[in-house]
Amino acid sequence: MGMSVGAGGAPGKKVNSEINTTPLVDVMLVLLIIFLITIPVAVTSINVRLPKETNQPRTSKPENIVVSVDKDGEIYWNDLHIPSVAAFLDRLKTESVKVPQPELHIRGDGGSRYEAVGRVVFAAQRAGIAKVAFVTEPPPRQ
Repeated sequence: MGMSVGAGGAPGKKVNSEINTTPLVDVMLVLLIIFLITIPVAVTSINVRLPKETNQPRTSKPENIVVSVDKDGEIYWNDLHIPSVAAFLDRLKTESVKVPQPELHIRGDGGSRYEAVGRVVFAAQRAGIAKVAFVTEPPPRQ
């Protein structure tokens, strides 16, 4: 398939600059046939009762320990500021001997350093706390 451009052609003959739509129509017809064939396969006619999503947010029991770590690395026991990791460890040791042992829920600020949260986890490990949970924010529903 060639096209003659320029003065080398026959006199009085114009260049055809229109788009040939025949291949476009052919491709569209093929796609239409493919979609018509695959749609019945994708849609099933069997009625099935699918399981429902169950996402129950955990509630903090009064016996659970809620520890917050802010962006500066400061530790808070519920709303009470803990001045040092040693004081935090002492409080955890008194809680770890209770039966049943309370869970430790850590609420770490997204902008805090991992080191600050790691110190809390390490203190919980040294105190003998068996259950440690991280509190996160659920993703937005769409």
